[in-house]
Amino acid sequence: MIPPNVPARGGPGLPQVRRLVTEIPGPRSRALAARRTGAVARGVGETLPVYVHAAGGGVVVDVDGNSLIDFGSGIAVVSVGNAADGVVEAVREQVGRFTHTCFMITPYEGYVAVCEALNRLTPGDHDKRSALFNSGAEAVENAVKIARSATGRDAVVVFEHAYHGRTNLTLAMTAKSMPYKAGFGPFAPEVYRVPLAYPYRWPTGREHCGEQAAARVIELVRDEIGAGEVAAMVIEPIQGEGGFIVPGRGFLPRLAEFCADTGILFVADEIQTGFARTGTMFACEDEGIVPDLITTAKGIAGGMPLAAVTGRAEIMDAPQAGGLGGTYGGNPAACAAALAAIGLIESADLAARARRIGELALPRLRALAARHDIVGDVRGRGAMLALELVRGGGDTSPDKELTAAVAAACHRRGLIVLTAGTWGNVLRLLPPLVIDEPLLLAGLDLLDEAFAECAESAASR
Repeated sequence: MIPPNVPARGGPGLPQVRRLVTEIPGPRSRALAARRTGAVARGVGETLPVYVHAAGGGVVVDVDGNSLIDFGSGIAVVSVGNAADGVVEAVREQVGRFTHTCFMITPYEGYVAVCEALNRLTPGDHDKRSALFNSGAEAVENAVKIARSATGRDAVVVFEHAYHGRTNLTLAMTAKSMPYKAGFGPFAPEVYRVPLAYPYRWPTGREHCGEQAAARVIELVRDEIGAGEVAAMVIEPIQGEGGFIVPGRGFLPRLAEFCADTGILFVADEIQTGFARTGTMFACEDEGIVPDLITTAKGIAGGMPLAAVTGRAEIMDAPQAGGLGGTYGGNPAACAAALAAIGLIESADLAARARRIGELALPRLRALAARHDIVGDVRGRGAMLALELVRGGGDTSPDKELTAAVAAACHRRGLIVLTAGTWGNVLRLLPPLVIDEPLLLAGLDLLDEAFAECAESAASR
């Protein structure tokens, strides 16, 4: 039975405060965790075992009545806030009319309207087409199918530290072994990995990173893979699970130029970065990149499952009729949610709000780094921010254990944060774009407390 201090519903009307009434996790969450052990496959992971009853704005309320500050947004999904009024209303209206027909059997306007919105919003003023799917991995996999169909080529170029999904093909494209790839091979062939312009760890320094990394990638594609064999180069404009790595300046434009010169399709994986998260509607706009294809998901539909591939009309139209699709792709309720979420992103100018979050948070994170040499790097853009944690004392070796300890200290204090990175040593912050400024600052205060606690322990090692 849910206690009386737990709200009956979520949404932006929830009190935007942190409130802890039990330890984290509380007794009701622990009871549900015990049920989970007997019912849910072990391979489905978890970050923080608090069981959610309601959420809205920048808070998550668990079944024990604890109100936690949300710096995770369901991995950048609920950018417009959980249970946003417009999204809830649109979904309720749609499911009251019909829940499913399959767009490939008897179509409906919502799917068309979402595609029209994507064609309008994504970079470039060229003629575009879109197709809708269920998840980010599905979108990436279909982008590869489309690229191969359009070019008649097989090879796909991806990057160090990349994360593109958990299907067989997208696992081949994903870099990190544990926990994603280990034991699940063999993977799809004709996927080739090349270096990323990783400023913090580039051997000759940040100032040379973009130029030198691009030159090395181009050399590898020309000489070892064969540019004429490559259908697509797929890259996250800011890497997500790989550690929120912002490529060195000039890296993306030089690769886009090379792709255009050699007939390779440049595919921007904007599944985590898209829909205002980084301060522009799409992250590739920061350096003026106009991709041939762009994949989207996460923030597209306010928490409902939806994904898309959008691109140049002649490329998107290359596959044969019936070659793209799926039973649930572009579900009518998800399309209604997407139209409402996109409307909120535009009407409330959440791109500007993301920039404001960055303006408030980055100085605090840099000050934190100045106090603690275990913070090797502060990076990100807009409301997609990260701290890379290292051994400290001049040792830049990744410190996964310390990162886990800081995350756990945040969780105990009622602050939801996520970790990331190939070595598990990156703390990532993804607050909802609608988070109140006082709540954002309160969360950063808790982050400071967590670092102070863990830095003392790290110094005694």
